[in-house]
Amino acid sequence: MEPARTPTAYVVDDDDSIRTLWRWLMESNGIAVRTFASAGEFIECYRSEPGCLVLDVRLPGMSGLELQDYLRRNGVEIPIVFTSAHGDVPTAVSAMKGGAVDFIQKPFSYREVLAIIEKAFRRDAEVRAVADRLATLTGRERAVMQRIIEGKPNKLIAADLDISVKTVEYHRAKLMEKTGASSIAELVVFAMQHPRVGFV
Repeated sequence: MEPARTPTAYVVDDDDSIRTLWRWLMESNGIAVRTFASAGEFIECYRSEPGCLVLDVRLPGMSGLELQDYLRRNGVEIPIVFTSAHGDVPTAVSAMKGGAVDFIQKPFSYREVLAIIEKAFRRDAEVRAVADRLATLTGRERAVMQRIIEGKPNKLIAADLDISVKTVEYHRAKLMEKTGASSIAELVVFAMQHPRVGFV
């Protein structure tokens, strides 16, 4: 099994002094950090490592919200914490609707920021844990899961896969057991919200 990698705060901000501040804040609190001056630099370097993305809303070229949209469209999942010195309500609402973990107004409280980063790290770890569990599903279990997501009842799933309804029920039970989900609804919502798990 691959050893757990240390989560990293990936900071994208075009202001060099702000990047330096983030480096100091993260490193002085024992948090791994990498900084980038533009969205393009981040896209070029990021390889789905554990952590979170600390993203300035206003960037030259591709903006923070545009990068959020780009990552979502390309199935790249990383918790995003937006920062802005010019944060307005519509921008914050748009960021949160896009799945951002939080929206930090500059200047910010160091203590508050550290708590938000830890929250983003926890979210990333939870998503990865469920994705790892879903990766243990057999081909038949994935086929049943896909049809559950499509809203098909057991009888239709059985007909689709040429198996009995009892076998479908068995696979549903295995899905719950392997993933640790408390309900099929919870499992479906997770699969729909997280492209990384491979269900659409």
